[in-house]
Amino acid sequence: MPGRITHRNLPQLLLKARDALMSHFRPVLNHFGVTEQQWRILRALDEHEQLEPRELCELCQILSPSMAGMLARMEELGLVERSRMAADQRRVMVRLAQKGDRLVDQIAPLIEQQYRLMEKAWGKRVVDDLSGALAGFIAAQATEVPQVALPPSEEE
Repeated sequence: MPGRITHRNLPQLLLKARDALMSHFRPVLNHFGVTEQQWRILRALDEHEQLEPRELCELCQILSPSMAGMLARMEELGLVERSRMAADQRRVMVRLAQKGDRLVDQIAPLIEQQYRLMEKAWGKRVVDDLSGALAGFIAAQATEVPQVALPPSEEE
C-alpha cells in the first residue's frame, strides 16, 4: 500500500541531518567528557558572555526543568557560575567559570577544524547552503501559518 502522505517527512529529514552532522562533532565532545547539551550551553555562554537561564533554554533548545538540573551539575563541575542580579534578586545570570572557559579554549579550535574538514569534503557551498536554508526556515516562522481544521472528536 503506497504512503498516504505525499509531502516529504521534513521532521524526519531534519533529525537525520542533525544526527549526521553531530556524528562529526561527537568524538570531540566525548574526548573532553562533554555532552551535546552541555556543549550547547558552553557555546552559547561563549558567544553571549552571560545569559539568564530562560535565554539559555531558548538558545540551546533545552526545556526549563532539564536546564535547571543541567546548570546545577555544570556548576558543581566548575564549568559555569550562577549569580543573582543586584537590581532584581529573583533573576539569575549564568556565565562561564574559569574551568568552562578553558574547556571552550580547548574544544573550539577542534570544532573549527572539523567544520573546515567537512567543507573540504563536501564543498563550502553545501555547508553554506544548508546554514542559509535553515536560517531562512527559522526566519520564516515569523509568518503565521493557519492550522488545519480538525474533525470533531469521537466523543462529541
